[in-house]
Order: sequence, then C-alpha cells, then structure tokens
Amino acid sequence: MQCDYFDRGVCRSCTLMGQPYAGQVLDKELRTRELLHDAVEAAGGPGSVEWLPAITSPESAYRNKAKMVVGGTVQHPTVGILDHRQRGVDLRHCGICTPGIQHALPILAGFIADAGLIPYDVASRRGELKFVLVTESPDGELMVRFVLRSEGQLARLRQHLDALHRVLPNAVVVTVNLLPEHKAVTEGEREIVLTERETLSMRLGDVTMHLRPQSFFQTNTHVATELYAQASAWIDEVAPASMWDLYCGVGGFALHAARPGRAVTGIETSREAVRSAGQSAREAGLEGVRFAADDATEHALRARPDAVPELVVVNPPRRGIGETLSTWLEESDVRHVVYSSCNPVTLAKDLARMPSLRLRRARVLDMFPQTGHLEAVTLLSRG
Repeated sequence: MQCDYFDRGVCRSCTLMGQPYAGQVLDKELRTRELLHDAVEAAGGPGSVEWLPAITSPESAYRNKAKMVVGGTVQHPTVGILDHRQRGVDLRHCGICTPGIQHALPILAGFIADAGLIPYDVASRRGELKFVLVTESPDGELMVRFVLRSEGQLARLRQHLDALHRVLPNAVVVTVNLLPEHKAVTEGEREIVLTERETLSMRLGDVTMHLRPQSFFQTNTHVATELYAQASAWIDEVAPASMWDLYCGVGGFALHAARPGRAVTGIETSREAVRSAGQSAREAGLEGVRFAADDATEHALRARPDAVPELVVVNPPRRGIGETLSTWLEESDVRHVVYSSCNPVTLAKDLARMPSLRLRRARVLDMFPQTGHLEAVTLLSRG
C-alpha cells in the first residue's frame, strides 16, 4: 500500500507502510510461532499443534473506526493527529479507513467549520471540540461522535444536526461525548445521543450485533467475521453444553456460538456493551444466552463449582487475562478454552500459567495491516 501522508513524513502511525503485504503477514506468523514455542513444546511438540494458514485482510480501506483529533482553527479545522508541537495534522484522506469513512471525513471537516465548532488547542487548553470518532457498519451506516470539553457547543450541534444529515445522510447515530479533563484519553464517561437511533447495526454473516457509542468492536470487519467463524467452528467441534464469553464486548463470540441447548453467558465490564449484546440476543430470538456487567476475573472467582462451564472464551485487552484468571482456569474443571489475543507476548505468558490446558490449534489473523499488531486465536484443551 502507498500512502502520501507516510511518504511525506507527516504520519508514521502505520509502521509497516510500504513493505510488501505478504512479508508483513509472514513476519507476524513467525513472531507468533516463536512466542508460543514453549506452549507448543508443552503440548507435545510441533506435531501436536495444528497451525492453520493466516487469515489476511484487504491491505487498505479496512479500518471501520477512525479516531481523529480535531485541531487547527474554526475556519480551517484539521482532522487527524497532532504533531510533536501539539498542532493538528490533517489526515482526512487516510487510506486505511473504510470507503465510507474516507468519504465522511472531509464532509465532517467542512461541517465543523460551517457549524462554528471550536477545535480544542492542547497547548493553551482552550477550545471545545477534541475528537471526532466515526464508525462504519458493514451496511454503510455511520456512527459519528463529537468529543467536547463541555456542553458549551452542544446547542450549536443540535441546531446544525439537520444540516449534517443533509450532507451525510448515512450518519444514523450522532452523539456528543463529554471529556472535560485535560488528559491522554479519547472519550469521557458521559454520552449524549442526538439522534433517534442509539445503536449501529453491525451485521456479520447471519449475526447482527448492536453497537452503542462506548462499546468495543473489532476494527476490521472482514477479519472479525473470519475470527468469529473460526472460533465458532472450534466450539462446535468440542460441542460444550455450557460456555462463558469473558471480555465479551457486544457479544461477538457468544452470539456466534449460541446453539439450541447450549447455555451461554457473556461477561463484560461495560454496561453499554452488555445492553447492546442483550438487545442483539433478544432480536435474534436466542434462548439460553445471557449477558451481565461484571469483571471477568471476579465472575470466575465467585462461581460455584457446579456453575463452571465446559468451555470458556477469553478475548482480553493487550495486557492479557493475567495471573489470577489464568491460575483459576488452570485449577478449574473447564475442559476447553478459546483464547483470542491481540498481543502474543501476553498470550504466551498466560498459556505458561495453564499447563494442563494444552495448545491444540492456533491461527494468526491480520486484523491490523500496515502495522506490527495482530490477532491470534488458539484452542486449548485439558489433558
């Protein structure tokens, strides 16, 4: 992939930009295999572990969510990142974003100017609009979130909402997120929905998930579809009567793996994500599927012995599941674990703490082309 921003040196976020794509994927596979070497040996050696071919992605136009810093001035806003002097760098034509987002970003930059929204200046700590966050669904609908320092320009946004819909009619969910603090985060706790619709429908295969503003969703729709399909195939193969989906987000693994007669529980700290997952399950008519807002580790530690499931799916953030939960899994009666990881370093550490749950299958998924990041999904079975 070729990127003018990268070539000019104004953005280096995609650290592998310009490198042949096949080489990027091969390097990620080799790095993951190296990090999981001890787990493979503990499982009985290379012949005991099935490595499936890596799942690749489109090289460009894959990212379904853009987190853009707003800089510049009211008349000439920038939508992109900040440079080393905390000045706005415009990336409104970023090539890794999906086509719908690429189309929307210049329109949103124009809307910011027309509506008179004041970009936040990091150096002086003045202004209002900090970020614009855009997510595109597989059906081309958009969720647009304006991150403001205060409610000072909320009335102005409401006043210009019809104008936004005229120039960007597929923006079906529009919200304001309030982030009054001056700190290195993208969003605050309070969300104000400006549109009738509150959720974005993310349709992956036969499963439709509802995405609320502060809920996590995989950034690569194509690869996410493959990830859920792979995990569901492994789960169906071992055919558990009960399973947990820990760190479930909006319920991706749970909803895809739900089957008649299978008790499925999804656990997620975000109440908004749990609301989304529950709505998806109800609309799909899925029985035996429930979601609860809770900490994954605490949920496991509190579980009665007779409530422990046959299979557990974990999809933690980059820090992994950690010592407490991996030790609990090791000492529990859980027969199988599907571990989806965005960090093979912490994946390897967690697997080392669960020697009784042996690595059986593994697959690398290139969720983040042009960067060194990846997703790896593994199947572990006891004995």
